Amino acid sequence: MFFQINQWLSKRMFICVLSGLVAGYFIRIPISALLQNLMIVLFAYMTFITALGTSLKEFVRVLKWPRIPLYILFLVHFVTPLLAFVIGLLCFPDEPLVRIGYLVGAAIPIGVTSIIWVSVAKGNVPVSLVAVTLDAFITPILLPLYFKMVLGTQVSVDYAKMALDLFFMITLPSVVGMLLYDMSSGKTKSFAAGFGGVSSKFALFGVIFLNATAMAPEIKWDGFIIKILLVTFLMITLNYILGYLGSLLIKNADRGTIMAIIYNTGMRNISSGAVLAIAYFPPAAGIPIILGMLYQQPLAALVPWAYNKLHRE
Repeated sequence: MFFQINQWLSKRMFICVLSGLVAGYFIRIPISALLQNLMIVLFAYMTFITALGTSLKEFVRVLKWPRIPLYILFLVHFVTPLLAFVIGLLCFPDEPLVRIGYLVGAAIPIGVTSIIWVSVAKGNVPVSLVAVTLDAFITPILLPLYFKMVLGTQVSVDYAKMALDLFFMITLPSVVGMLLYDMSSGKTKSFAAGFGGVSSKFALFGVIFLNATAMAPEIKWDGFIIKILLVTFLMITLNYILGYLGSLLIKNADRGTIMAIIYNTGMRNISSGAVLAIAYFPPAAGIPIILGMLYQQPLAALVPWAYNKLHRE
């Protein structure tokens, strides 16, 4: 039963995202330190459930040929943040918090759901898996250093705590989940596809709800928020386009590799970005991040169609 429910929810992730956003907007709960910690716990649980379907041995095996995954990480953590910085500066020169939101949204880890989309699009799943998992290991170190270097003293941030939170949100649950997969000879995969998958969807709803309710007082439906919606749509679309253009620089890249690069470059772990925004920055910085949830999955569905049109397949 749980397997069918999880499949149904997986195909309708947009409903889960949208319902969390709407509920958070209309149901206001003051965000306390306890709720911030709860968001971190919920996100760690989501990461753990995802890792239960992944082999650490397989990850290490594929890691022996890391050229493409490392190239993807270069696009994700250096090129797209630069693009976000330029777009933020051009579109919101007098709104530093909104610009920070776009920077956070561009620099956060690759979305785990990109692996699912790569599989659906018949892409190179091992390359995608290595890129996502490798990102889980380097993010706790890279992200705080990146923000410290870019933001400097503009915003007071406890970078050591940020690194520790990222470690507990992403790296530790990933390692534990993959180890359990190998120790059980893959039996954890059925749990992750059943009850674990369903419960992780509720955890996702909780993360989105808590972030939305924290940001709701900052959202006023005027021309400014419409502008953020349009620029956010542009930013996420450009991430997918950047992935495609970046794949053209790989000599003799096949369709599977191209799909992996497009999805891994285009999709972000927006839930983790929203958690970070709420925990370390003023609420206004989180608005572009959480609104990005409206676009990322629908645009992901259009990638194979757009690719086939370009290549007349």
